[in-house]
Amino acid sequence: MRYTIVLVTASLFAGAANAQYLADNRATDPVGDLYKAGEKAYRNGDHSTAINIFSQVIEASPDHINAHLQRGFCHTLVKEYGKAVADFTAVIDRKPDHTWAYTSRGSAYAKMEKHAEAIADFDKAIALDPKNAEAFNNRGWSRKAGGDAEGGCKDWKTSQRMGNGEARIILKNNRCK
Repeated sequence: MRYTIVLVTASLFAGAANAQYLADNRATDPVGDLYKAGEKAYRNGDHSTAINIFSQVIEASPDHINAHLQRGFCHTLVKEYGKAVADFTAVIDRKPDHTWAYTSRGSAYAKMEKHAEAIADFDKAIALDPKNAEAFNNRGWSRKAGGDAEGGCKDWKTSQRMGNGEARIILKNNRCK
């Protein structure tokens, strides 16, 4: 099973820049400024720093949905899929209709080869947003990996019709008969 993850090139000075940003801005709005610093570290590809910063945000504000979501993305990028699942679950517990939390948790489950759980999350994401091309595409991978090649192909075709480029490549490379 292959998933394409695009990684942002990390800046060599991201850690120092984030430390300075935190020092300069902590006094005005600790959670807001911390969250912004976490986003900056994430954008710079410094995922370990981002995880640490988002953890501080969550410690100060446990119901900060976006901090859980972003930390989950970072955990996924550093291949800590169990921790990603926990963060996406925290989002779902606080906001049960959060489509991208289901899509992202499904992707983390797929990386853990827990395809039944992944498919259930992709099903929920699709029920919440029937135009979620990424959920269809990723459910296609989990269906195929779980032995349902026909279901996988159906999902990839649906995802391609919605404009998903990865699904187009999958179908172009004759993954479906």
